[in-house]
Amino acid sequence: MNSVFQQIFEAGIVPAITLDSPDQAVPLGKALIDGGITVAEVTFRTAAAEESIKRLAASYPGLLLGAGTVTSTEQVDRAVASGAKFIVSPGFNPAVAGYCAAKGVPVLPGVNSPSQIEQAMELGLTVLKFFPAEQSGGIDTLKAFAGPYSGVSYVPTGGVNTKNLEGYLSFGKVLAVCGSWLTKPELLAAGRYDEVSRLCREAVLAAMGFTFKHVGVNEPDEAASLSDAEQMENLFGFPVKRGGNSNFAGAGFEFMNRPALGKNGHIAIGTINVDRAAAYLKRKGIGTLPGTEKRDASGSLNLVYLDAEIGGFAVHLTKK
Repeated sequence: MNSVFQQIFEAGIVPAITLDSPDQAVPLGKALIDGGITVAEVTFRTAAAEESIKRLAASYPGLLLGAGTVTSTEQVDRAVASGAKFIVSPGFNPAVAGYCAAKGVPVLPGVNSPSQIEQAMELGLTVLKFFPAEQSGGIDTLKAFAGPYSGVSYVPTGGVNTKNLEGYLSFGKVLAVCGSWLTKPELLAAGRYDEVSRLCREAVLAAMGFTFKHVGVNEPDEAASLSDAEQMENLFGFPVKRGGNSNFAGAGFEFMNRPALGKNGHIAIGTINVDRAAAYLKRKGIGTLPGTEKRDASGSLNLVYLDAEIGGFAVHLTKK
């Protein structure tokens, strides 16, 4: 995958920003980064866009910047010159898409029909903006597209928000979601950058979809494992499910047949996408343990252990 699209995938969330003044750019950039955002799209809807991208690029080189609402090749050149690393267009404009493809500039042309998808594919483009997402049938439409166009991924935009983004990001053909709900014009006009950061943190965590799955307890042997699982069933009614390496009591308690990772055992955390969650935690200084990865047929992570313990328990991520 192109490195720009890989970064967009790992981010999961791409705020679409419309700035009335370039003076808003730097404080907004700080608010985005404080909120855990690593990718942003600055729309070319206002005269402030070009200078805003320049200031953001100079002040926050770690923030991957794109230019949105690009409708001409002249805007493509201006956006790239100002520091944009990818281009987003509202619809499928063959001139803009073809120009970007020829120049090797990553582009997300807007599509919402099979004909537009096929035009994009003719140019070798397989990562597309799905717009307007909710008005075009949402996730059900994307699932319908996946049949004939299995090699295409999407960034849905339009009606996406913190409440419905999990439904999109749970689908393997969705690279990330994009929207303006994190940077509402009224918040920027009022200088409410603290609220922008709060909304970003909320959305980033929603994009991870972290949930508690189970706790695994290290036991000295299989007999102790089964005994404790049966005690949980007798006391609390959690049914025992016997396995090759462990015994479960209900869905929340796993008793290992022999000591495994972690001083005391492990904690399993579910997430929408293990690869994306691992990238998110890496940004927080927590890596993964080599040799603990379990992948599906497509190469995506289904399970991996982190390289840090919490309270004497190893932690592993698993797909929800």
